[in-house]
Amino acid sequence: MFEAIAFYLFSILTAVMFYITVTTKQALFALTALAAGMIFISAFFFILGADFLGVVQIIVYTGAVMALYAFGMMFFDTTRELKERSGSSLITAGLSILSAVFVVLIFVAPIVSTKIQVTAPLIAGATNSQSVGMVLFTKYLVPFELAAVMLLVAMIAGIVLAGKKMDRSLTLMAEEEIMIAEEANRKVLL
Repeated sequence: MFEAIAFYLFSILTAVMFYITVTTKQALFALTALAAGMIFISAFFFILGADFLGVVQIIVYTGAVMALYAFGMMFFDTTRELKERSGSSLITAGLSILSAVFVVLIFVAPIVSTKIQVTAPLIAGATNSQSVGMVLFTKYLVPFELAAVMLLVAMIAGIVLAGKKMDRSLTLMAEEEIMIAEEANRKVLL
């Protein structure tokens, strides 16, 4: 009974946080809601008894969102009102329906299929964290190391890009100067 109540509570909280992430216009509000949603997702792991994965979810994903939060504060002028162009509502509705169908197929496929098997054999007597460690550092060692290198490169690139923009403040610039600077940055990136 407790698990069912906790599941529905955290499901609603997670959905609300991700809804705020998608719909808000303020970057810092979106990042805060994203971090809260990631913490609420870790509650599902704790409910299922996967304590190690719950802690990893909090440390890794919420830590990554906090790094995004820091970059968001450096890169975006959050005091200025954001003007977004709205796209075609037909394209938005079509992509939303297609995404919903894919999500349903992903969740229904394991239930319907009888041929799905565990690819990594479980070790008798191993705890949750030992099983995750065995799979991560044997079968998935190369992708794990590649992800670490890619994150390091992204972090260095973010620091370099932030350092280039620190000489001028967007809050002190006129709208025309900001547009000229953005156009110059687009030409450099192309």
